[in-house]
Amino acid sequence: MTEREVHKCLNPVGIEEPVETFPLAPRLDTLDGKTIYFSITGEPDITIPLEKKLKSDYPNVIWKVKKTYTTVQVPLSDEEMKTADGLIQGVCW
Repeated sequence: MTEREVHKCLNPVGIEEPVETFPLAPRLDTLDGKTIYFSITGEPDITIPLEKKLKSDYPNVIWKVKKTYTTVQVPLSDEEMKTADGLIQGVCW
């Protein structure tokens, strides 16, 4: 019978310091009837099933989808910013 070798490895991530976060806007009390923009840039890999899942899980949300299958992000217009209650923005490569 052979002797087992023991290998020790260090975690390259290191120790993460806690970070204080600040919300950019107050949390919505409900999503029902709210207008949420779903903005996608890049390849549509995971965003296609994610869009379908969000629409099926939250049918009472007014979904506005912006798709840009390039490397250039298209920001929301001033009018869209005024009417949006929330934004989900995804970048896929």
